[in-house]
Amino acid sequence: MKIIKVATPEEGAIKAAEIVLNQIKHKPASVLGLPTGGTPVGMYAKIAEAVKAKKADLSKITTFNLDEYYGLPKQDAQSYYTFMDVNLYTPCALRPDQTHIPSGTAPDAEAEVKAYEVAIVKAGGIDLQVLGIGGNGHIGFNEPGTDPKSRTHVVKLTQNTREANARFFNSLEEVPTEAMTMGIQTILSSKSILMLAFGANKADILFEALKGPITPQNPASFLQRHPDVTVIADQAAVTRL
Repeated sequence: MKIIKVATPEEGAIKAAEIVLNQIKHKPASVLGLPTGGTPVGMYAKIAEAVKAKKADLSKITTFNLDEYYGLPKQDAQSYYTFMDVNLYTPCALRPDQTHIPSGTAPDAEAEVKAYEVAIVKAGGIDLQVLGIGGNGHIGFNEPGTDPKSRTHVVKLTQNTREANARFFNSLEEVPTEAMTMGIQTILSSKSILMLAFGANKADILFEALKGPITPQNPASFLQRHPDVTVIADQAAVTRL
């Protein structure tokens, strides 16, 4: 596991974008696993800047998002599809056939997650999976206690996760109670993994994930078993490392 310490989240965004763009330069038809949330926003902005400056060509990539709320239509302002469209799809002119994200309004959620897993396999698997880390160690929406052998599945969100995401909604009541997410084993099947961690509130959980025991109570701890993981963390997040 490689740990890259940066001074600020802004510096981390630049470094993360560099790693993603180097992956695409090395393999133009790369399959990328992508996250949402506040952490990767800066990285997406830097990737978009490179595309607009014609320093990067994303025309052959394929993307699979980590997760999506179940119950939200893609046009909803808080759906992860909308997040990705605003931050990456439209700025980088990605075609609809290049992007994949679970449908939050699929009539059969179980069939949707199974089809999503099959689509990842058919694409050749994920070359580079980008992750954030939740305050309770969740990666994607794999909450503490998730089976480490899990594949893409439907998950009931914990109260802590819903409260952490409530800032994006008008109220906690509006935050969906379920989501569809790549499983821990789906993530670990990626050829390489890049995890971003910024802020003092991530210091304890990052330390436990990287240096503590491998346990379902900290889903991110299973990254210790992967042969190619890079972590980018700012000064505030690495105080215990």
